[in-house]
Amino acid sequence: MAVPKRKMSRASTRARRAQWKAEAPTLVKTVENGKTTYSLPHRAKVVEDSAGTALFMEYKGRKVADI
Repeated sequence: MAVPKRKMSRASTRARRAQWKAEAPTLVKTVENGKTTYSLPHRAKVVEDSAGTALFMEYKGRKVADI
């Protein structure tokens, strides 16, 4: 394991750590049957019937998996 040659100052450490920021995920808005939903891009979505039972998963309008 590598060992630092010199002690890193408190200000330098905090300045480096300050660069790490949380980022909000980009969401895609889709409207189906008057219902607006937001989802992550490039992910398969669950298709449900009117009762809310999960039927299958689809991606780009194609069925990709059974549930």
